Amino acid sequence: MQDKIQAMLSNDELRAIVRTTLAPLGRVRRVLLVHPDYSRKDFSDRVVPLVREQLLSQGLHTLDTLNAGGTHRPMTPQELRDKLGLVDLHQIGTLHNHEYDDPSQLTEVGVIPAAFVARQTQGQVSEPMRVTANRLLFAGYDAIVCLSGTVPHEALGFSGGTKLLFPGISGPEVIGLLHWAAVLIGIPRLIGERDNPARQVVDAGAALIVERLGSTPIVSLNMVYTEDQTHGVIARGLFSGWGLEGFRTALQQAATLSAQLHIVYRDAPARLAVQCLPAMYDEVWTAGKGSYKLQRPGVIAPGGEIILYAPHIHAFHSKSDLDAAIRAIGYHGRDFVRQFCALHPDFNKNVAAHVINVRGLGRFIDQREEFDFDVTLATAIPEADCRAVGLGYRDPASIRREAFVGDDVLWIADGGKWLYARRGC
Repeated sequence: MQDKIQAMLSNDELRAIVRTTLAPLGRVRRVLLVHPDYSRKDFSDRVVPLVREQLLSQGLHTLDTLNAGGTHRPMTPQELRDKLGLVDLHQIGTLHNHEYDDPSQLTEVGVIPAAFVARQTQGQVSEPMRVTANRLLFAGYDAIVCLSGTVPHEALGFSGGTKLLFPGISGPEVIGLLHWAAVLIGIPRLIGERDNPARQVVDAGAALIVERLGSTPIVSLNMVYTEDQTHGVIARGLFSGWGLEGFRTALQQAATLSAQLHIVYRDAPARLAVQCLPAMYDEVWTAGKGSYKLQRPGVIAPGGEIILYAPHIHAFHSKSDLDAAIRAIGYHGRDFVRQFCALHPDFNKNVAAHVINVRGLGRFIDQREEFDFDVTLATAIPEADCRAVGLGYRDPASIRREAFVGDDVLWIADGGKWLYARRGC
């Protein structure tokens, strides 16, 4: 179903959309809400109380929540309450984090055949993909409500929709393999594209999860939003649907709006771009968005530089094992990393995808790498550590707005959130 789109959706309008979407569930006692994590600054805090309000009118006894954080760090109890707008915890159950690396949380629901994966990835990946999901989905709830947000996404074209299920609440192998497949296809071919092969693989995995749910209703609420200094997060659209087809329809509508709101077009390439990254990107793992959202063809001039300015960041990843893995491989282009992974077949494919995403595809000729642009960190990570992983360094105290002016310079105040593209490319 298509819901209202305007400059700003009021609480009454959001309430009406939620009511229309959830009322057909009828009487419910136990419901699981799956939601985005801290790296998405959306309007979950407005929607979730409305979901709870509506479900209470339908007999709700317990509303459990599940943070679909993928491989991101867990959220603290306070972060979860703030994210979900749950000041009053009456008739709220447990606020769960998805611990992707805890096998006891996962169950296998099926396998995507190798032939399908190979076909969708143009032969870049030709192995079967085990589909795992958090066991909570199958814990006897009366309904599953999935709340997601849509912006351009490096691996799947646009975030939201079935991505919340697969890989949002999947295991580490499938998360790594999906990101690896996407990076082999190439960010510039995927990001900001609604229909792409990586999304087809995700939809296939989500279909197995929905099939396993049997008669349990599953509902999608898909947010589209922008931000400004006056209003903060602005609700621009809320799209909904039931079942797998409902996920697809809601995402298609959300992505159409997102493409209008979240892609910034330029007429000429930038020689230098400074991404001023907000506090919610608290490790290079998530702050890397500042690099790959500038990698569409023609956005950065050959020989240009992308600066990730985030004085609050102290680590490549907050988890020590993933931080160590990033330091072990460093930030390199696609062909270098493919060679590295061939020599180290057990290396974490999600880390492998991350380092390519940040550094760019590049070229690997005669065992030497060439790149069209440099990537520089202006963070609290020491210079020696930055250079050891192949990235540039600038003292964050040296970054001043007045030093970065000119037609060929991009100063992006709210960094990492907008996809840049070149007109005609």
